[in-house]
Amino acid sequence: MTSQPPKDHWTHEAYSASASFVPELASKVVGWLDPHPEDTILDLGCGDGLLTAKIKGRCASVTGFDSSSNLLEAARRNYGSIPNLSWYVQDCRYLEHCRDVRDGAYSKVFSNAALHWILRDASTRVSVFRAAFRALKPGGELVFEMGGAGNVAEVHAALLAAVVHQGAGIDAAREASPWFFPSEELMKRILGKVGFMVEKSELEYRPTRLTTEKEGGIEGWARLMGAQILDTLPSPEQREAAVREVCDVLKTILTHEEDGNMWLGYVRLRFHARKP
Repeated sequence: MTSQPPKDHWTHEAYSASASFVPELASKVVGWLDPHPEDTILDLGCGDGLLTAKIKGRCASVTGFDSSSNLLEAARRNYGSIPNLSWYVQDCRYLEHCRDVRDGAYSKVFSNAALHWILRDASTRVSVFRAAFRALKPGGELVFEMGGAGNVAEVHAALLAAVVHQGAGIDAAREASPWFFPSEELMKRILGKVGFMVEKSELEYRPTRLTTEKEGGIEGWARLMGAQILDTLPSPEQREAAVREVCDVLKTILTHEEDGNMWLGYVRLRFHARKP
């Protein structure tokens, strides 16, 4: 039995304005994926399809899944004419029950900057990887990058504090937090439980420059990425006040004096595992 998918906060415009760096900084994990002309790839949390379409240029076929119908509309609009590139609206928490995933249909399963959202629900966490395992052919590969332990800690703390200051309970704010940022060791245990053989992994501290204030900056990032935390507040006025507090608190903390840009403390967790 599945629950209703969360409210769709995503839009292509907001994502492009505040998080355009996400696909641009994916060269390392795509290198680990190493697409070949014969590969059939399943992309979990494909978003607006920009990176998915680039990967398709190097392999036989790609299937993209995402829970956001808004982002998939943009993917179809921008890349719908590319052959053997398909898109499905799918809450990947329930991938194990998805009829569009056939056992042994893919040579590789890939995900970039999405699993920290998908795996937030502890009750379906292992199920996601069981589904990925079943979807792969024998010898197939699982390659992903996600937020790791300590990822965006400064803005996460600022968001929690801001909504509490506006009247939200701390337990409710924590429960609304939409992310799961595991350690390398914990992820190894989860993958091993499912049956994956880990080929390599790493946890990298990678400070990442935000878009400019005009493009979105920390305000746009907080509104988009922290929407579920902000929604613990009942009124638009309270949510606006919380966003202002986050921006005010983090302005000097995130700004680098040498270039005047704001940088978030991203921590990236990467894995390359194989189905025996």
